[in-house]
Amino acid sequence: MEIAMDDTVNAFTDIFTLQGQATGPLHGLSFAVKDIFDVAGHVAGCGNPEWGRSHSAAKQHAPAITTLLDAGGRFVGKTHTDELAYSLMGVNAHYGIPVNTADPRRIPGGSSSGSAAAVAAGLVDFGLGSDTGGSVRLPASFCGIWGIRTTFGQITLDGAMPFTHSFDTVGWFARSATIMDRVARSFDCPQGPSPTRLLLPVDIWARAGADAIAAVAPRLAQLEALMGPATPILLSQDGLENWRETFRICQAFEIWDVHKDWVTSNTPDFGPGIRERFEIASQIDRETFQVADAHKAVIQSHIRETITPNSILVLPTSPAPAPFTTTPESALNDFRMRAFEVLCPAGLSGLPQLSMPAGFVDKGPVGLSIIGAKDQDRQLISIGVALEEMSKA
Repeated sequence: MEIAMDDTVNAFTDIFTLQGQATGPLHGLSFAVKDIFDVAGHVAGCGNPEWGRSHSAAKQHAPAITTLLDAGGRFVGKTHTDELAYSLMGVNAHYGIPVNTADPRRIPGGSSSGSAAAVAAGLVDFGLGSDTGGSVRLPASFCGIWGIRTTFGQITLDGAMPFTHSFDTVGWFARSATIMDRVARSFDCPQGPSPTRLLLPVDIWARAGADAIAAVAPRLAQLEALMGPATPILLSQDGLENWRETFRICQAFEIWDVHKDWVTSNTPDFGPGIRERFEIASQIDRETFQVADAHKAVIQSHIRETITPNSILVLPTSPAPAPFTTTPESALNDFRMRAFEVLCPAGLSGLPQLSMPAGFVDKGPVGLSIIGAKDQDRQLISIGVALEEMSKA
């Protein structure tokens, strides 16, 4: 008889087992899934009690979950998320904060908070999440694990709560690059050509604190040993603040467009920060969005011209380690805005980004990221595997 898992870190909303196929690239591995994905016979709670009460149990699994089961993975439960995935911090007023085992004084990051916490604590081998503005990448950095945001549109999000129209992606966490690659093979992610040029965006690096830069420097040196010296570039000609605002406006408008009917019909009791963000989103008019959306198209074209199939961008995943669990909401929101300036290039361009564990600042993990060209997800992970092997040597 199978023994129920002991959720020591408040990672799970529900614990139950679905056995995968007897063979496949994920055979022998367990996984957990962010509670925005459909699992047959269960309600996706999406981090808010009213959402759970107003939605029915799913009739079938989300295709992403079916893929993992067919590849031999063993599903062990659903994990906490920020309310309707509308945060980067992992703080949920209804269900608490999953424990960041790398440094329990600090938040785990969100919105894929539970999946990151479960992986970091060793409760599962990998965790499925979603990433719109950084919801896999930031928790990966905060918890000291690997995490990827995949190329936009590459892996279907059918059967998952929609959040936006043009930013949502599937992502996952693991404690090793090798397991990251096994998951990528299960999703049949394309390999892409091997990049030969490393680009270092000085404007993004300038957003990171000096202690964070020092902490990731050894991992950057490993990457340069593998690929050659990084070439400094200025990524944003019109300023990362403008890119952040373009992302914020487009994301918020799309979120309200997706969720306005449910929010106005159910008047949910949102927690601090979530409530204010939905209010702000509701006030963005279509003309403002159209201007921002046109700017987004220009930015996307520029980034995709810069990151060609033979090059990758290297950058800090976060400007600093995770804030402490005692940090006030106002300070968390300030951090969120700073983080968006580092995170928004992949979201605006729809390109894949892999965050890898790199170092520590006052016991808090910080990650280093690489962004590749469209559909180069597997190649980014292959670079991660090579770096992992270098570390073992």
